[in-house]
Amino acid sequence: MKKLVIIPTYNEKENIAQIISAVFSLEMEFDILVVDDSSPDGTAKIVQELQAVYPERLHLSVRQVKDGLGKAYLHGFRWALEHGFDYVFEMDADFSHNPKDLPRLFEACLNADMSVGSRYSKGVNVVNWPMGRVLLSYFASKYVRFILGIPVHDTTAGFVCFSRRVLENIGLDDIKLKGYGFQIEMKYRAYKKGFQIVEVPIIFTNRELGASKMHGGIIHEAVFGVLNLKLKSWLGKL
Repeated sequence: MKKLVIIPTYNEKENIAQIISAVFSLEMEFDILVVDDSSPDGTAKIVQELQAVYPERLHLSVRQVKDGLGKAYLHGFRWALEHGFDYVFEMDADFSHNPKDLPRLFEACLNADMSVGSRYSKGVNVVNWPMGRVLLSYFASKYVRFILGIPVHDTTAGFVCFSRRVLENIGLDDIKLKGYGFQIEMKYRAYKKGFQIVEVPIIFTNRELGASKMHGGIIHEAVFGVLNLKLKSWLGKL
């Protein structure tokens, strides 16, 4: 079974070589696709140099437009389907997601359709985040679960494994949200399609290098995007 880890990047030169090395050092074999949004810091150039070291398993796609995390992942999902991958993972470049948890997500997905690396399925497992951001993230997931009824504790999680059948049937062309809203929309559409979603407890660690991509627009989109998803569901448009 072919497994692909999609890592979206924008100005991740401090982290990209280390995260690639960490994934390829695992006993379980994964391919990596770096989807870079034309980082001005040279992230893509670092990946290109590493392709000489990992010629079969490291892939790079450079997008000319920076238009959100969701669009980068959708680009990666289509690439994965075109290249015959059976399981596809979302993972951040900054080590907030521990590569050692990838095999756990994969094994969980074998018995489901989609597995989520969850910060909140067993308490709150977040390291080095300011308390304000922990509370924002935690209660955002509670809000989403209340409004949409998704049986997932960590609805904004970005550490996810999808089986191929989910990506083929979820309606990738209909996904509209981009930031945290994108993560919510993917889970909600999978849930509404009847796919089984399981949560795998993880410890989320705040990035040590590079800058966070969080901003107010992402939060605004997530809050109002959830209401729009609920409205679409009522109108039978999902």
